[in-house]
This record gives sequence, C-alpha cells and structure tokens, in this order.
Amino acid sequence: MASNKKYKIFFNIFLLSIVFVLVFFSITYIFGNYAGAFQTKIFISNQEKIDFDETIVINFSDNMITNNFSKYIEIEPATKVNYIWENSNKTLKISPENNWKLEENYSVKINGLKNILLVNSSEKLNFNTVSYPKVSNFYPKNNAKDIIIDIESPGIINFNKSLDDFNLKISVFPDKKLNYNINDEKSVVHFAFEGGYERGQEYQITLFIKHKKEDDKNYHKIYKTVFQTEAPLPEEWDKDFETRIEQARKFTVAKIKDDKYVDINLNIQVLTIFENGKVIDSFLISSGKRGMDTPKGNFKISNKHPRPWSGQYGLYMPYWMAIVPSGKFGIHELPEWPGGYKEGQDHLGTPVSHGCVRLGIGAANKVYNWVEIGTPIVIY
Repeated sequence: MASNKKYKIFFNIFLLSIVFVLVFFSITYIFGNYAGAFQTKIFISNQEKIDFDETIVINFSDNMITNNFSKYIEIEPATKVNYIWENSNKTLKISPENNWKLEENYSVKINGLKNILLVNSSEKLNFNTVSYPKVSNFYPKNNAKDIIIDIESPGIINFNKSLDDFNLKISVFPDKKLNYNINDEKSVVHFAFEGGYERGQEYQITLFIKHKKEDDKNYHKIYKTVFQTEAPLPEEWDKDFETRIEQARKFTVAKIKDDKYVDINLNIQVLTIFENGKVIDSFLISSGKRGMDTPKGNFKISNKHPRPWSGQYGLYMPYWMAIVPSGKFGIHELPEWPGGYKEGQDHLGTPVSHGCVRLGIGAANKVYNWVEIGTPIVIY
C-alpha cells in the first residue's frame, strides 16, 4: 500500500511538471508570436490644432506603470511641461509651463514606458499648434500708384481669422501715425493716415502680430507692402487754396440771378453760394474721385439732416444736404468715424470722395444753415 501511495505522489508531480512545462512554453510562444496583442495602443485625443496654452491629452489602452515615467517621454522641440496622470494611469495630460510656440510642429516620443504586463511601449505622436492670423487681402495692392486713402476711402486689411486673441501692430515708413477701425468680427481693419498724407510719397506698411499672452518681444511679422499716394496737385492749379477761394469769389459769374443757389466748380474744387446774383461766400471742397465722379448738372437740395449715419460706409455725414432724392449724392462736412475721428481736411481741393461734395469744418455748418429745401444747385 505504501508503494502505491509513493507511486501516486510521483505520478502527480510528473503531471504537474508536464503542465508547468506546457504552460511555460505556451506563454513563451504567445509572447513570442503574439506580442502585439499585449502592446499598448497610444493616441492623442485632441486632434485639432493646439491652442497657445492648450493641454495635450494622450490616451493609453492599458494601465501604465508611472514610476519615473518622465525619462521615457521626450518632447521636441524641447519644452518645459507639466504631467498629470488620470483614469487609473490610462490618460496622461501634458500642459506647457510657458505656452506652446504657435505655428510649430511638435512630437511626443514615448520609448520604454511599460504597461501593467511589463510590455514596453514605443510611439511617436505629433501635433501642430494654431497659426497666426494671415492677411487674405490688403488694399492698396502692393506697388499700387496714385492711391487715395482717407476716412471715406480707407485702407482695408482682411484677415483669414479673428484677431480677438491677438494684438496687431502696424508699422509705417516714413513714420506716419494711422487711425484704424476694426469690425465686430475682429477680422477686417480699416485705416487712414492721421492728418492726411504727403502726395506722391511711397509708403511701406508692415504688419506684426502676437498672441495676447505672448511677450511684446514676440511680435511676428506677417505682411509687408508698398504703395504710392496720389501725385502732387497739377501745376495749373493754384496751390494756395486761400488764393483760389479769393479768385472764385472775384471771378465766378452767377448762373442764377434770383434768390439763393449753390454753385459748384469741379475744376477748381470750390463751392460758392449766391443770393440774387451776388457772392455770399466761397469754400474749398473735395468732390468725387475718378470713377466715382460727382454728377454734373442742375439739382436742388432734396433733404437735410444735421448728423445722419451712412450704413454703407459705417460713417457719420454731418450737415448732410442731399443733391438727389435717393440720397446717393450729397453735400456734407468731412465724414466721421463712430469714435469721433474726422479725416479729409488735407484733401480739400482735390477730388477724393465717393461722389459726394465734402466741405470743411465750419464751412459745412454755414452752408447747411444758409440753404433751404429746394435751393438750386449747379454743378459743372
């Protein structure tokens, strides 16, 4: 009986040994031939372009061993970051200490990080940061000539995305201050030279931009253009506007002898008001530029308004006196942006408007108070 018992013990040990060997070789075979089945899958969850300070979220298909994990992770270009593990070590959040660099292609290299089955994980993940806004259209075009820029015909910069998170800096050479407006969507900028510009001058404009959270030293050049303003006044025009006005008062002949009427001489850019054939006063004007000419002919004051708003141009037109009933053309003071900035004083004496007749500050008020609805206008 003792012999049988020993035999059973030996037999059981033998069977266990065979099972152990089979299990060992099975595991070895599986790991050797199906190692991929135990490999951790790694991917970045936020696939869109990464914002300035956005956190990168990396997901792992397995729980990871996080002891000294940072030595297995490399970020290029090298950037100081903070790591946070979540979701039982299946999610790794990476945030920059000082923000990501914009318009950059980053890579996260993972090499040797183990999962709970002690299988090494190797992966290279890439992500791109967002771009700076780009200029999609700029008026005036590069190398354009004979350009007129003022509040009614401003320079225009269109961007492909909102400037809401960015600061824009406009550099002008020769040095000249600009006034500019930006639309509600923060994607279109209108600009004009403060105090007018020098005729026949070549201006170079360079645009710089930075994220609002970047240092001022990080302004990034995004656009550069050159254009030339309108040529100087023709030689045959008297450059002394006061002399020109005096000449108009002396030599302009009344075309209507009865009652009031407004005389507009487009050749010398002077408006004269007459009453009963006598000159009351003369004023320098700015009429429509080429292609947007002020209409010639006989008209009358169709309506008046002290400070109407032009929805078409986004401007106030103080002391408005309509030339035609539709309101397409009128006489008014220098146009004004909502912020109060007025432009065009230096253009009086030159056709630069969109067809209206501009008067200077003070002159428009005087003419507005003098004319009546129905007062004739002769433009020639």
